[in-house]
Amino acid sequence: MWTALVSSALRSIFVSTDELPGLDRVDPSPAVRGLLREAPAAMWWGTVGSALLFQILPLFLIGVPLPAAWLPARARDRHAQAMATSRIYLVRMAMVMLKTVGGLIWGQIPEVRTRLAMPLRPADPGTWRGDHFETRGGRA
Repeated sequence: MWTALVSSALRSIFVSTDELPGLDRVDPSPAVRGLLREAPAAMWWGTVGSALLFQILPLFLIGVPLPAAWLPARARDRHAQAMATSRIYLVRMAMVMLKTVGGLIWGQIPEVRTRLAMPLRPADPGTWRGDHFETRGGRA
């Protein structure tokens, strides 16, 4: 459920252009699922809470009483823009959180990396939890 909520918000924010594909052309769910599984509690709550705000705020930001996922593409774009430029700090920061998480996922798409002349990323070895806090020289 949380994966679908976050994925829906990210697909709405990272829309394809003529030059670059967005998350609307690929399924971000596997990456979101992995992120939510491995994220510390603060990041999990921040990501899920931001996606929840994205879904429920169209009524207050653009005057449409529908969840963001049910909005037509043009209204969803207006909603994302309104969220990103809101006078309310918490609303703007929710959008920053979604853009940060989405950017991490979007930047791993091979077609994006190729078009930006960046090397492809190797497959994730899945060892983040095991070696992230490796000690060097006896210190943590």
